[in-house]
Amino acid sequence: MLLTDIRDYQILFLGLFLVLGIGTRDWTLRPELIGVAIATCLATQWILSLVISHWSLANNKGQMTNDKKQMPNLRSALITSLGLSLLLRADHWTTMAIAAAIAIASKFIFQVGDKHFFNPANFGIISALILTPDAWVSPGQWGEEWWYGLLFLGTGGMILQRVGRWDTTAAFLGSYSLLEAIRNFWLGWTWDVYWHRLMSGSLLLFALFMITDPRSIPNSRIGRVVWAVCIAGLTFILRNYFFVSTAVFWALFALAPLSILLDILWLAPRFAWREGDEGAGEAGEEFLTQHS
Repeated sequence: MLLTDIRDYQILFLGLFLVLGIGTRDWTLRPELIGVAIATCLATQWILSLVISHWSLANNKGQMTNDKKQMPNLRSALITSLGLSLLLRADHWTTMAIAAAIAIASKFIFQVGDKHFFNPANFGIISALILTPDAWVSPGQWGEEWWYGLLFLGTGGMILQRVGRWDTTAAFLGSYSLLEAIRNFWLGWTWDVYWHRLMSGSLLLFALFMITDPRSIPNSRIGRVVWAVCIAGLTFILRNYFFVSTAVFWALFALAPLSILLDILWLAPRFAWREGDEGAGEAGEEFLTQHS
């Protein structure tokens, strides 16, 4: 049977990447931490969705609404948990649990007009890096093998075609590649250095599966392009002048609130996974991430 929701494909692909990374990259990833991330994300999504649902009913003086809209959809939570498992490393299970709980909670807390503006997986990663002593991210964990890049481009491209957010990836990768090319030319380095800095599986994962979260990025096309270019510029500065190896994650975290301003400047319809996804059970849906 064909998968009916594009998020089902996201879950399938992210799960495939997780198995592939463990099997071919020899990651030191403990299975119990994956289980903690998944369980915590699902439980937090379920609990907070029910709390919001009951709160909405109370404010409506007990009037019943569409029951279907009150049921928590756990797809987004599963996507977030897979994103955390792919990117975040920790020594203790409590660190992963903290990251997962904060990631899901951010969707319900940081909202403007019923739209969350932080990518949940990214928010959980940054929170773990700040709040715990044993969390870290390994941007180079995928190496530079060309077939990883083809796999990410193929799967990510299929999803972006369905959700219509290819412009965000193109703007980010195009801007970042141009900045790196200018720097490479200015310093007189060989182009092998340039390709070495760009051929990163983690960079492609970020560009295809995290920065393209349709529920937290700007709604308009011009807003998404401006936003992606700003993230590329900040990533370039943090990586080359402050030597931050996790620059892309910090750049996305720092500029996430900018999407609210861009939505005000350029009005456009808000993205919905499918008709009826705006109910309480879908409060704060996200991509991996990402995004996710």
